[in-house]
Amino acid sequence: MHFPLSLKTLSTLILSAFVVFSIESSSVAAAPFTTKTAGRNFASLKKREPSNPTPLPSISATSLVHRGGSTATATMTQESNAGLPPAIKLLIGAGGIYGAFLYYGSLQEDVFRYTSSDGTQFKQAWLLQVLEALANVVIGFVGMQLTGATPNIPQQMFAISGAAQVSAKACTSLALANGLSFPVATLAKSGKMAPVMMGSLLLGGASYTLREYLQVAAIIGGTAIVSMGKKKGGSTSSTVGVAYIILSLALDGVTAGFQKRLKAETAKAGVKPKPYDFMFWTNLYMCLTAIVISAGLNEIGSGLAFCSANPEILSKIIKFAVCSAVGQSFIFYTIANFDPLVLSTVTTTRKIFSVLLSIFLKGHSLSMTGWSGIALACGGIISEMTAKMGGKSKVH
Repeated sequence: MHFPLSLKTLSTLILSAFVVFSIESSSVAAAPFTTKTAGRNFASLKKREPSNPTPLPSISATSLVHRGGSTATATMTQESNAGLPPAIKLLIGAGGIYGAFLYYGSLQEDVFRYTSSDGTQFKQAWLLQVLEALANVVIGFVGMQLTGATPNIPQQMFAISGAAQVSAKACTSLALANGLSFPVATLAKSGKMAPVMMGSLLLGGASYTLREYLQVAAIIGGTAIVSMGKKKGGSTSSTVGVAYIILSLALDGVTAGFQKRLKAETAKAGVKPKPYDFMFWTNLYMCLTAIVISAGLNEIGSGLAFCSANPEILSKIIKFAVCSAVGQSFIFYTIANFDPLVLSTVTTTRKIFSVLLSIFLKGHSLSMTGWSGIALACGGIISEMTAKMGGKSKVH
């Protein structure tokens, strides 16, 4: 079962995303934005004035795009309250994120659960990344033309960060292609703080609170319980699928480190790329990396042949790629108009709803043990979100 959404409707969503973001961004210059992961820090967005612009205070927040997504780290400041009422802006931003990424997740699951008449399935995860990144490149380029491109952007760290990011996304797709269920994969990806904590403890000598350890333990433990809590007759998570999702989490940690260096490189070069600059350049290198790897694995020919023989899955893949790009545009719009904590709340709850929708709409069968795992993992996710809210209130 999937949500009915025509290509005409998707085109309307794309146009709407451009219109609302371009209108609200007409007086805004965004600071460093890098796509991805579990932790998304947003650097300052400055309000343009006729002369002597004064920077607004910077703010930061965590956000997740599954992205599909494609997934973005950025720091921006809240822009002027002029224009549409805040409630309408929130409805546009949150509604766009929910609509795009809930459907994105549903389509991603459909792609890897699809079985053709001859019993074969779509396994070309790197080709899927080529198409998804390409959609983001196209929309990023158009958005960059509408909001103005930033010159002299350093490219090396964009290339490295993009390669790491697309590798993490491909591993998530490979986990699904190798039998890991979508709810388990989504919950596992919510535990991205684990590799970050491990790296910081081993390499940086960082320290964490007991609550932070318990949050990560709840997400990981709950995910493990869900993977073992299927009713008899339900599909089980393969060892290969689990290995791929662990590798994806490790690559998330690597990507986060590269993104910090990217932020430092842009600051050192004295440039402040806008959101669509980051969307275009990051996805361009993601696309190029995916093309090289998919060609090396002979996925392009076999994947396109499979899509040609099965038009139904081609339609799902196109919609999947477009939803990724549209969702990113609505993320930019939301963070440009609200405190990043709002975005963090929207994306966190979206992950939970994605898991629940998958369970109810895709025929996943869970025992009481499995449901207890869902509750434990979601409790860890919500605890992480409320901890950020508490931290934010202390700052103010």
